[in-house]
Amino acid sequence: MITIKDINISFGSKKILNNLNWHIKTGKKIGLVGSNGAGKTTLLELITGSVIQDTGELSVPSLLSIGYLPQEFHLKTTDRKLLDETLSVFKEIKELESESEQLLEDISNVKDGDEQNFKNLSIKLDKVQAELKARDSDTVKTRGEKMLMGLGFNVSDLSKPLSTFSFGWRMRVEIAKILIVKPQILLLDEPTNHLDIESIAWLEGYLKSFEGTVLLVSHDKYFLDRMTEITAEICNGKITEYKGNYSSYLEQRQSRMENQQSAYENQKRLISQYERFIERFRYKNTKARQVQSRIKMLDKMERIDPLESEHTVNFKFPETKRSGRSVFNLSSFSKSFDEETIVFKDAGPLLIERGDKIGLIGKNGIGKSTLIRIIADKEQFNGIKDFGHDVDVAYFAQNQAETLNTENTILEELQKSVDSNVHNETELRTILGAFLFSGDDVYKKIKVLSGGEKSRVALAKTLLSPKNFLILDEPTNHLDIQSRNVLMAALNQYSGTYLLVSHDRYFLDQVCNKIWYIEEKNVHEYPGNYTEYLYFKESNSNNSGLSKQLETKNLKNDDKMPLSKYRRREQAEIRNKYFKKFKEASIKDFKDWQYLTKNQLSNAIIEIENIIEKEEIHKREIEELLNKKDTYNNIDKSNELSTELHKTDSKLAVLYDKWNDVTNILEQ
Repeated sequence: MITIKDINISFGSKKILNNLNWHIKTGKKIGLVGSNGAGKTTLLELITGSVIQDTGELSVPSLLSIGYLPQEFHLKTTDRKLLDETLSVFKEIKELESESEQLLEDISNVKDGDEQNFKNLSIKLDKVQAELKARDSDTVKTRGEKMLMGLGFNVSDLSKPLSTFSFGWRMRVEIAKILIVKPQILLLDEPTNHLDIESIAWLEGYLKSFEGTVLLVSHDKYFLDRMTEITAEICNGKITEYKGNYSSYLEQRQSRMENQQSAYENQKRLISQYERFIERFRYKNTKARQVQSRIKMLDKMERIDPLESEHTVNFKFPETKRSGRSVFNLSSFSKSFDEETIVFKDAGPLLIERGDKIGLIGKNGIGKSTLIRIIADKEQFNGIKDFGHDVDVAYFAQNQAETLNTENTILEELQKSVDSNVHNETELRTILGAFLFSGDDVYKKIKVLSGGEKSRVALAKTLLSPKNFLILDEPTNHLDIQSRNVLMAALNQYSGTYLLVSHDRYFLDQVCNKIWYIEEKNVHEYPGNYTEYLYFKESNSNNSGLSKQLETKNLKNDDKMPLSKYRRREQAEIRNKYFKKFKEASIKDFKDWQYLTKNQLSNAIIEIENIIEKEEIHKREIEELLNKKDTYNNIDKSNELSTELHKTDSKLAVLYDKWNDVTNILEQ
């Protein structure tokens, strides 16, 4: 489809693409990855023609339709209705519809007896209407509505002026305008930046069913894992392709790096041996031929480059004082901005305890930031709140960058917020490196930074504050994967308590032990990370989910909290109920393993292992039959056994996964 040959692009003295060669395959979902500044966006702009190469050849079919969503661009403000603005991309259809209406009017005005004019107009109308039908014009409006609804808009939003929506929502309109025309290739640069979790899930579903090619740049690991089948890494101006999603790429890359390092070490030893031989026998006539042979070998040898040591950043939170067991209490509460804008109504009560790692999720505009501000004492509401003993709060808001001193350099801004005896300049520069500020970048003044850069400085400043309760609103915005990994590692070793908002599902999985979900003007609590929350939501899709939520809370009770006789009996009843369900269901169909006791889980594992053993014996028997001469001479018999072998392999795969799941639950 698209071929890139020996492309070079430099900006000033910095080389971005270096003799890059790549062929983008038709119909593939490709994740484009690389460090910040590696050239991902430049490569997308090259394909669209926004950037011209210095040297090399770019081959893009002339009739190829490309949809490009840049990471940043200026949005026009218009009073055009939301749906009309979305459908504005169908300019040719609009023109054809106008022409059709005009032709119908002209036909109605034809004078009696003017048959030739009537015939000519009718022929033109037939052509226009055939073209409209070929372009599926009658489905355009419906497609636009479905697209906008999938991206989080309500029916009532469709007729509102675009100018009344925030930047994030207008970005969604741009996404809709790109997707709705169904281009042959989609170039998406951080498409999830302004989407909530439900809209990201919708976009995933749409892109999976998209028949064209997708080239995707994203810092959302979960999104990359679920979307891509090829991962293309751009490094040192060149592309290396890996089959599989992002997680598979990481494994392959690690293996490749180990192989390269091993090959480098082996070659280094060989070169050393040759050089020693040459040095030792250079002047001996009897060894002249062998010496010359080794000199030629060294000249012809293609040298393997050593691996550059990967710079890793280990950021740790300062030690904080221990808070009381209860960190924050919020009574039943309500919040509204006017009679029509009711955000929370009789919500709660809510309790945050020491050690809680809470992820707050929900649709955009549903009240996440409002709840965060209520807890951070930045928003008035109807209700009563109370912080626990020795609780110190650090709050990072989405607009936290506005609190920075614009006359300070980045480094000065951090130095003035920390104790120099605890964090020296070297440590601060290391921490800034984790947030994508390296070298002389740290001497830039705050006032010259972009919005995203200011936000990263504000986050680094917040995290250096020795507080035992962190409230973080979208901390992963503007961070690349490496920086998110640094933040995840820091949060995992943090001894305090935190509440955070994020749309990054992988991030939520790694750092949260509770999920708060806002829905219908209330806040619901689910124990566990985001994936566990999804399981609860899906398994309770046909009921309120409240009973299972309460059961889970009972079963995950803190070991340090003494249980009353009533509570112990309640837990026993819950476990017995699920053990009965387990006995009635088959191993492969049962899902509620977390409700069983250790003994019940151990017995289940033994049962699964017995089934696996039987299936493995059956598999060996089939393989032995397939290896017999009589079998492979009999095509029908061979096909029958091959089908049976495939079914057995599938059963074993399910059983291995089930054994792994149950074992993990038992270990936990």
